[in-house]
Amino acid sequence: MHCRCIQSRMPMRHVTCPVAALLGAVLSFLPGCGSTMSSNPSPVDAQRQDATSQQAAEAWKRARVGDRVTYAFSANQGPTPGEADAARTLDGQLTLEVVSVQQPWVYVRVAFTDAAGKPLSQTRLAKDLVVPVRSDVTRPVDVPRPGQVTAERPSFSGRDWEATRYVSDQRPVDGPLRTRVYANDSTLLYLTRGLLEASTESAGFRTPGGVKLSLREFQEGSAEASAPAPSLERPLGPGAYYDRRVDLAPTQEVLRVCFTAERGYVLRSEGPVGTGSDPCSDFSKAEPEALEELVMSLPWDALVSGAWPPGAAKAGAGGTFTMADRSVPTLTEQRTDDDEGTRHVYTETYAADPWAPGLAGVPYEARFQSLDSATERVGAGGQRESAGGSRLVQWGPWLGGQP
Repeated sequence: MHCRCIQSRMPMRHVTCPVAALLGAVLSFLPGCGSTMSSNPSPVDAQRQDATSQQAAEAWKRARVGDRVTYAFSANQGPTPGEADAARTLDGQLTLEVVSVQQPWVYVRVAFTDAAGKPLSQTRLAKDLVVPVRSDVTRPVDVPRPGQVTAERPSFSGRDWEATRYVSDQRPVDGPLRTRVYANDSTLLYLTRGLLEASTESAGFRTPGGVKLSLREFQEGSAEASAPAPSLERPLGPGAYYDRRVDLAPTQEVLRVCFTAERGYVLRSEGPVGTGSDPCSDFSKAEPEALEELVMSLPWDALVSGAWPPGAAKAGAGGTFTMADRSVPTLTEQRTDDDEGTRHVYTETYAADPWAPGLAGVPYEARFQSLDSATERVGAGGQRESAGGSRLVQWGPWLGGQP
């Protein structure tokens, strides 16, 4: 949705490890920002939180085409201490909208745009994503909201809300300051479990900064509206999978990463292929991540990752990545490092365009990993021997037909 990597956990995380749970955002709840403390705030007990979560979960059963929530977002990254990088910022709008309902599946479009609703130039946020979400459950799923609790009556989108603020301050142990404000009645904002405002501010990390969300508008759809299920050409994750062959001499195995989503939580399952158990058929041990937390991590990840492709690959050699009948233009970087007296050559191949048609159906996190990587040890006389590597070998939707 918490950095998980195969090369590793990726986003939902990727090679550069998205940051959903690592970092996040800068939000100062200042006077005039639309949030006012109630005159007598009181802690909200676990029963109220459970009731709010259940309310949002049940609302997925009544999802309608056109249900929508839009947030203003901003992310900032300060200069890295001791280095000359400049501070960077990124802002715009985040929209989650129901585009089809095929019970038990609710198809949600996730889009990042500028303030005028136009596509962003930032590669990682340039395309809409599709998220199929089950309106029922295959296992109990809930993620407690951590932090100190106070009651509030903030104003967003032209109305006042009964709400609860959760503040988790991990700065004393070099962690982030996380603030979340959720509506007590989450029915209208079920797509994000009632989220009104959120921020995570990094502290003690090598890269300072954070990200902020605040509700801009919401809309209820129509019970009469209908639309066919969209293709999973650009899945955020749920409804799709990918396989990666991992070589760690003398062993080699293919790992499958598979995603689903239930009532606003994304589940990620990973395991070896060919062992009699398919990760796409068993999410019982998958750690749930709230959809709003996952999408909130994407602007920060895009900001700290910089322009695409990463690192020296920008000036790397061009080529083609081929898998079955699909091919993708690539850029490859190679570097050499000495590790305890042994020279290693590292080779990383990335998609020149991670949204290329040849990658249709690839889950978001895999698009922004290397397609192929290899490590070689350099021995006497300059001879090289493999020291491991990985390669994307298969992907596609497990829900519905091929994109």
